[in-house]
Amino acid sequence: MGVIRAAVEAGKRIEVIATETRPLLQGARLTAFELSRGGIPVTLITDGMAAHLMSKGLVSKAIVGADRVLATGHVANKIGTLGLAIAAKRFSIPFYVAAPLSTFDFSSKPEEVAIEERDPEEVLSFAGRRIAPKGVGALNPAFDLTPPDLISAIITDRGVYEPWDLAGLARFIS
Repeated sequence: MGVIRAAVEAGKRIEVIATETRPLLQGARLTAFELSRGGIPVTLITDGMAAHLMSKGLVSKAIVGADRVLATGHVANKIGTLGLAIAAKRFSIPFYVAAPLSTFDFSSKPEEVAIEERDPEEVLSFAGRRIAPKGVGALNPAFDLTPPDLISAIITDRGVYEPWDLAGLARFIS
């Protein structure tokens, strides 16, 4: 949100398309709420609509947050981030990660990042009511890992960095 707010404060005309992030709908409950409360125009879509809108030229850049950024430039974030990055690359849309220094992890390797598997009932049910047939299982990873070759830049509170060149940030991280 900070990157978007800063752009608005700098006089840029911003319109945000926010994804609702299934199955817990954080984009609808949190992102859209914060943007609308801040007076920033926002349109909400389901996660599965993003690539279509990109293909139609309705997206000029993609900006996501991060739960963790590795020294390799890999970014762990809410599930769906990898798919957005792949679609952005396909349609030549810059894909940015906005992350405070507190999210940087210069000691872990990508293969060491544990991806939390959440309760399958979050996918199988809605509003406490089962929507999938009995006997159907579900996978529910909470995060995914986006490789640096899909990321245009990482925006931090200490500047903008290319994902493959984060060494300059190490001095700020204790």
